[in-house]
Amino acid sequence: MGKMELTKTVMVQMLTTLLYKFQLEQYFFDENGVLVSDLKTPGDLFVATKGGAGGKGNHYFATNENRAPYIAEEGGEGEKKVFHVELRTIAFAGLVGFPNAGKSTLLRAVSRARPRVASYPFTTRNPHVGVIEYEDYEQLSVADIPGLIRGAHLNRGLGYSFLKHIERCECLLFVIDLSLDEPWTQFTDLRYELEQYQKGLSELPHAIVANKMDLHKSKENLEQLLERVDIPVLPVSAKYRENVEPLLLFVRKVYDEVRLKKIASKDVNR
Repeated sequence: MGKMELTKTVMVQMLTTLLYKFQLEQYFFDENGVLVSDLKTPGDLFVATKGGAGGKGNHYFATNENRAPYIAEEGGEGEKKVFHVELRTIAFAGLVGFPNAGKSTLLRAVSRARPRVASYPFTTRNPHVGVIEYEDYEQLSVADIPGLIRGAHLNRGLGYSFLKHIERCECLLFVIDLSLDEPWTQFTDLRYELEQYQKGLSELPHAIVANKMDLHKSKENLEQLLERVDIPVLPVSAKYRENVEPLLLFVRKVYDEVRLKKIASKDVNR
């Protein structure tokens, strides 16, 4: 994908290696849109095409009479194929929320990423990745995706195709604007849109980030939100970077739990 998620055609020579600033998953589709390979983990390789058989050089035709003949065979023609390559961002945690909920501001508060921030909706048009740095030098990536709205699965707003960037996330953070009326409906709508995109996506380990706690109405809505949901609620003010530490601790806790499960799984499979 090119800038602004527009399709970009790139012609490369054989044995070309592509490097990216952030870890990305690569999906290869043939001309009919059929998935032929997906590179998910570092070190995965995909042989897209095979080169033709090598021809015989002039050394093969050398004789006692002609030690350096001007004769050689051309090699066989290699394969030629067209692939559509789709790149997907890989992050440990994904920020999901309505436009203007404060996702980009939150990403700026917890990392050194500097996504664009403005007072109008749909400021974020492309996914942004930031890195949380802990005191023990552990680093966790967080992805900020464009805002979802009710009916995104019907292609309203910016649609929901960009949710592909959080498919592999281990943790979801639902960023809720607590200054709006009935903010708990945002959480319900967001989970519904995730399920419309992929069944079970909303069941990943998750928490609600109750943002904009610096506004008076948010404090009133927080009590009602706590009564209506049964998952962790993390009240913060991303704008003023207030109460961000519990959020960072929650993400780290989920990371440690996931890591221990993976270690236990490897021990069982040995």
